Formats: sequence, structure tokens, C-alpha cells
Amino acid sequence: MWTLLIFIACFIPGNEVPNLHVPFADKWVHFILFGGFTFLWLLAYPRSSWRHLSLIGILGAALGWLVEELQGQLSFLGRAKDLYDIYADACGALIGVLLFAIAARMAGSRQ
Repeated sequence: MWTLLIFIACFIPGNEVPNLHVPFADKWVHFILFGGFTFLWLLAYPRSSWRHLSLIGILGAALGWLVEELQGQLSFLGRAKDLYDIYADACGALIGVLLFAIAARMAGSRQ
């Protein structure tokens, strides 16, 4: 469901996106969307191996890149490819992985 929300949010026509007069609001939205993406996918398929964590993190960053590429191609929507959005997506994916790893470690130490 979260993945679908990402696609819906990222392909809303640009003139329908509210202007939030908050510095870097767009980047924070990307950071949270892709952080949530990786964290929720890791909750759905919980494995604590670094290989698995890395794979989901890379998938999150790759999805962010793909969304930006598509926005660049679908310029009639009033959206554009933004390199800084790709960075925000990748940072969000990384933080989502790290938060999951920390939460998994904490949950394991309580048992």
C-alpha cells in the first residue's frame, strides 16, 4: 500500500501539489516516503542479514531514481526530474534500513 501511495503522490500534477512555504518541504516528503518504503518492506519481510537489508535499501533508492526519471519523461504533468529529490530518496531509504536494523537489534536483546 505504501508503494502505491508513493506512486500516487509523486505523479500528482505539479499544479495540484500544495505550496507549503517550508524550506526544503519537498525534500523532507521524499525522505519520509522512501524511508517509510524501506522500513515497511523490511517489516513485511524481516530478515536481519546485511545482504537482505542492503537489497531492500538499494530497491528503495532505485525506486526513488525511477520515479524521478519518470517525472522527467512525463513533463506534461508539470513535474520535473530533480537530482536533489533522488538524494533525499536515497537518504530516506538508508535511514529506513538503519532504523529497522536498530529496532530489530533492540527487539532481539529483549528476548
